[in-house]
Amino acid sequence: MEKTSVEIATEYIQLGQFLKLAGIASTGGHAKILLAEAEIKVNGESENRRGKKLYNGDTVYVEGFGMFEVSRQTVQ
Repeated sequence: MEKTSVEIATEYIQLGQFLKLAGIASTGGHAKILLAEAEIKVNGESENRRGKKLYNGDTVYVEGFGMFEVSRQTVQ
């Protein structure tokens, strides 16, 4: 399965924020509903916590949306 890279500018991002950044959820409330109803896996493990910290290289699978990879922006 092909992964879509999602760049972050910080050391980590919380899962709820990540879902919004990736364009999967439109609001924090929408992210909460997705976490309750959709199959979401972080690094192959089921996850439903909005506050789960994601770091560079972590993978996120969201049922119906596909596979995403957290990528930290490099400072130039």
